[in-house]
Amino acid sequence: MPLITIFSAPKPFTDPHIAVIQRNAILSWTKLPEVEVVLLGDEPGLAETARELGVKHIAEIPRSPSGAPLMDAMFRLAREASPSQLCCIVNADILLFDDLVEAAKKVSAQTEKFVLLGQRWDLDITIPLDFSSGWSDRLRSIVYRQGSLHRPAGSDYFLFPNSCYASLPAFIIGRAGWDNWMIYHARKAGFPAIDATQDVMIVHQNHDYSHLPGGKPHYDHPETDENIRLAGGRPMTRFTVLDTDKRLENGKILPQKMDPVRLWRRIEAWPLLALGSTRLSNALWRLRKLFR
Repeated sequence: MPLITIFSAPKPFTDPHIAVIQRNAILSWTKLPEVEVVLLGDEPGLAETARELGVKHIAEIPRSPSGAPLMDAMFRLAREASPSQLCCIVNADILLFDDLVEAAKKVSAQTEKFVLLGQRWDLDITIPLDFSSGWSDRLRSIVYRQGSLHRPAGSDYFLFPNSCYASLPAFIIGRAGWDNWMIYHARKAGFPAIDATQDVMIVHQNHDYSHLPGGKPHYDHPETDENIRLAGGRPMTRFTVLDTDKRLENGKILPQKMDPVRLWRRIEAWPLLALGSTRLSNALWRLRKLFR
């Protein structure tokens, strides 16, 4: 049995650049120890890529009116296809390293329930990567020289035990809001939302939004409004890495460092998490916007 099931719903492989970066990403996952990869969807080129790379593929999955996979089905099908102690949903353009597996082991030894996430590094990649011996050290060196650490908004992976997120709303993948809800849910349910940025490097391969209708970013897509509705409203989709309550540092789970931004976000979120009051949380959010 694998330690971690990594699952994702890639975009179609019809755009040459998207095809290159998704293949790079999935190949990096297959190099990790104690991991099984599950790809979901019937997008053009996906079955062939899964077969070539030797990973599990589930073609049939419920979809939104626009044709995007539904996330409750993704979670259920991935668990059924690959029983494991831990699950990790990852965007299909993200490169992973062994440090993710090491962090998963160390966190699992310290707490039974958690969600692990972190900021990504952005890097321009346009060609197939060389995954021969020493690839991770070579790539890390390039990232530090040419990449940039993304701001703490938007999350590209969530790693969690099977006991967490046993059910979730039918969010639409590829639209905004669901990732923020993942952090909100952890905080509301009382298990640690752990920022692993210091211990875990993930690399986002830059791309445009030509795969979406009108070429607009996902947060401008109409189905983002549906995700926000399913999450319970806008306050539940404001949570970012800044709202994690723990951090991973040298393999240890520690209280999250506090600065003025994090402190105010903690104050703003308190009515929502402790009292279930969206009205008071919204009022504090508007107050913060006034004094920015």
